Amino acid sequence: MLLLFYDVPWGLSLDVPSTPDITISTDRNRYDDADAVVFHPPEWTRARIRARRPWAWDLHPAKRPGQLWIASTIECQDHYPIMRDVRFMRHFDLTMTYRRDCDVPATYAIPHGSVPAMIAALRRPPPPKSADALLATFISSAVDTSNRRAYLYELAQYMAIDSYGTFMNNRALASDAGRPSKLDAISTYRFTAAFENARAVDYVTEKFFDPLWAGSIPVYFGAPNVAAFAPGDHCYIDASDFPDPRQLAEHLRAIAGDDERYGRFFDWKQRPLRDSFLKLIETESRSPVERLCALLRQRFRRP
Repeated sequence: MLLLFYDVPWGLSLDVPSTPDITISTDRNRYDDADAVVFHPPEWTRARIRARRPWAWDLHPAKRPGQLWIASTIECQDHYPIMRDVRFMRHFDLTMTYRRDCDVPATYAIPHGSVPAMIAALRRPPPPKSADALLATFISSAVDTSNRRAYLYELAQYMAIDSYGTFMNNRALASDAGRPSKLDAISTYRFTAAFENARAVDYVTEKFFDPLWAGSIPVYFGAPNVAAFAPGDHCYIDASDFPDPRQLAEHLRAIAGDDERYGRFFDWKQRPLRDSFLKLIETESRSPVERLCALLRQRFRRP
């Protein structure tokens, strides 16, 4: 079987164990021989924009008889409304997105090592915090359908925010080795602004998960069902629970000034993790591409 990635979606690794029955390729010249083809729908939108045309089916190859098409992206459909277009999506046989109800979920809850190792990391007590390290944020993207920038600008009127991204930048990492440096910085703060660039169901990104790994409390602004992704009770603060940024700031300052109250946000580390979270990370312990291959074997009835 030939699985062709016509587009390689952002953030998707093709570094999967080779199998004798499935060949994975990114060579578009092999399109006619492909049993299944993965497309990245945002590329269709970009192709239409480049071509200055309202529809762009002729900018992509025709579907071959018996061929399966897979739509794959972890970008939010709020940014690409084409993902909600029934006419467009009916051309695809399978979906592989951040949505939990798709055929192959590819969420941002990516295990770091084995599932037991990841659970052990979550069990670690939070590092000590200094009094002046209150709230950190890492935002650089200009994409902002959630209006998170406006919210943070207003929040900054009521409390100090240390911003390491290009947005509202006032801090810099001592050394930048990528994600480990970011987690190290987050670990020193009582709270981390986990503000998504869109507010859509199931669109819960690393902004929520990183503080949980690092030992900071996520102050979340995004998916209305974020609770479905939480590892335990009382492990984050939802900004949408407050009528405005001023009252959120008052709440955060009150918690920061009460060690006992602050510590209760980490009680979940000593309790059984939620079954829904364990299922989530167990699923993600196999890469989306591996799970896609397993599904294709079923579709093509191969052992």
